[in-house]
Amino acid sequence: MGEANIGLKPIDAEEFRKHAHEMVDFIADYYRDIESFPVRSQVSQPGYLKTLLPPAAPEDPETLEEVFAGIARQSPNFFGYYPSNSSTAGLLGEMLSAGLNIVGFSWITSPAATELETIVLDWLAKLLKLPDEFLFGGNGGGVIQGTASEAVAVVLLAARTRAISGNKRKGLSEAEILSKLAVYTSDQTHSCLQKGCVIAGIPLENLVIVPTDSSTNYAVSPAAMRQALEDGVKQGLLPFFLCGTVGTTSSSAVDPLSALGDIAKDFGMWFHVDAAYAGSACICPEFRHHLDGVEKADSFNMNAHKWLLTNFDCSALWVKESSHLVSALSTTPEFLRNKASDLNQVVDYKDWQIPLGRRFRSLKLWFVMRMNGASGLRSYIRNHVRLAKRFEGFVREDPRFQVRHTFYSSNTLAPFCSF
Repeated sequence: MGEANIGLKPIDAEEFRKHAHEMVDFIADYYRDIESFPVRSQVSQPGYLKTLLPPAAPEDPETLEEVFAGIARQSPNFFGYYPSNSSTAGLLGEMLSAGLNIVGFSWITSPAATELETIVLDWLAKLLKLPDEFLFGGNGGGVIQGTASEAVAVVLLAARTRAISGNKRKGLSEAEILSKLAVYTSDQTHSCLQKGCVIAGIPLENLVIVPTDSSTNYAVSPAAMRQALEDGVKQGLLPFFLCGTVGTTSSSAVDPLSALGDIAKDFGMWFHVDAAYAGSACICPEFRHHLDGVEKADSFNMNAHKWLLTNFDCSALWVKESSHLVSALSTTPEFLRNKASDLNQVVDYKDWQIPLGRRFRSLKLWFVMRMNGASGLRSYIRNHVRLAKRFEGFVREDPRFQVRHTFYSSNTLAPFCSF
């Protein structure tokens, strides 16, 4: 076969139209038949795929049908790791984002991409009834990260930069400060905080993990947190970052945000609230109380891709003082400079994240919010709550299981079952 000729136009309009229809049909059939797929992966051992695929890329082009034949599938009946949260609106927004192929790291590269993100995140913040300090128009604002892990790493770096600056004014060297900076959280906090410490150069022995137990439904005790901080200060540590959680991955626990916020203020710490899992539920007035105290936080994140009909990846992060992100993460070589940025007239999201390039993620969130409306999103959450209560009833009837806490308790957001 002769050499394939791609030419100067890798996207032919009619060819793309034909294949796009085929792709939509494939995806539609996939969702139509998804319940018939096995719940768990049927592979026998790691490394299975290498034996099924050629050892090198094909020399000649293959048809779309040949590519389709090798695509793996998942089942909606597998509930681990939040894999199945998506929607027609989210898929359409993702499709358009891929089609436009915008690299929106600064306002000048795509004003629409930047400004739509600021608008959509203000919309979502208002649905969550976040304090005005988290909105654009003042010193704060929101940014879409890929995951909560990225969001936590970003604010941890910002908090570290602020802490270094503050302690230098006390006469300490940067090396001395870095060796003593300490992070405080509970044993239910997501492991991303540990990885964030690695990225930020915080010694893992300075990651202080406060134990929890069933007496508080695994929410961290303010008294235990304060005691841990007092002990750390006596040992010469410099506490600078406290992380609370709304809906922990292991136990659905909700930490007492208001009390933690007061503690963070007393010790001069950055207070971050990670609501990656349960934050979406707080668009419903009856669940909003789980965010009481968020007004005392310096930053807040939730994952729209976990429970808000937005396909992966879409993690929303808000900060009260965006200048802290810029101070920690801004780099402006000559080739990135432009008049609007130099005059501080615009948001350049490259300074609010770790990488330079970024996708047009706000499109899918915009589609989801417009095509479902706030009422539709609330209905979606409430239906899941009804299903959770029904599932709880099944569990209570089965002697092999025990319900540890329920959706409507004061500090948890879902039934948590053990056996």
